[in-house]
Amino acid sequence: MSKSRKYLIAGNWKMNKNASEGVELTEDIVSQLGNETSVGVVICPPFTALESVGKAINESNIQLGAQNMNPEASGAYTGEVSAEMLRSLFVTHVILGHSERRALFAEDDAFINKKVLAALANNLKPILCVGETLEEREAEKTIDIVSGQVRKGLEGVTADQAENLVIAYEPVWAIGTGKTATPEMAQEVHKAIRSVLAELVGEEKADKIRILYGGSMKPENADELLAQPDIDGGLIGGAALVARSFVGIVEAAAKQTS
Repeated sequence: MSKSRKYLIAGNWKMNKNASEGVELTEDIVSQLGNETSVGVVICPPFTALESVGKAINESNIQLGAQNMNPEASGAYTGEVSAEMLRSLFVTHVILGHSERRALFAEDDAFINKKVLAALANNLKPILCVGETLEEREAEKTIDIVSGQVRKGLEGVTADQAENLVIAYEPVWAIGTGKTATPEMAQEVHKAIRSVLAELVGEEKADKIRILYGGSMKPENADELLAQPDIDGGLIGGAALVARSFVGIVEAAAKQTS
């Protein structure tokens, strides 16, 4: 099934891999996917490996992403990194509002929204993460919670900026737990997200925004998930740390486009 949106597979390494381990993994991925054009591929190493991984993907079609950033341009923010610093390392994408940032570092929608606006203002493509906890799903609040996060996270984003947006739906209960939403469950939420986007930026723009699934996607379940009409790729955690699995997911996306 071919979609008008090009699939995007983004690997979130989280707090794993030092600079030299990162280069080793990247070289392995580049050797297999470096010329891939039918699927967008982004790898997001920790800050300490951005520069070395960036050099390792230099001649390939793979893009570089960061896992977070501060909305301020510079100043007394010890331990933080700005959009401009990321741009100087040729970073193209940045993951914002990941459920771990929300849960462990108390980031709220308003702060995440500032980051989204700062990323867009600096020509970075934000990958805005949204998702519900197990408790929220069991209380049947999934659509409300996720729609609210999308609305608040994108406040002030113009329709013109919308084409640089990526949304990642990550059911918090399915991250790193080995549990996965069924393809139908995931599709239902992706479809709801797209209708919120249509409300915010118009149907035509909303139709171009890629919505990734981020809850334990692996080569074994990628085909079924990616076949859903509103699932445009994956934000990959654990499987992104092993070249073979990450490449397997990209191959599953490429197969859908052929």
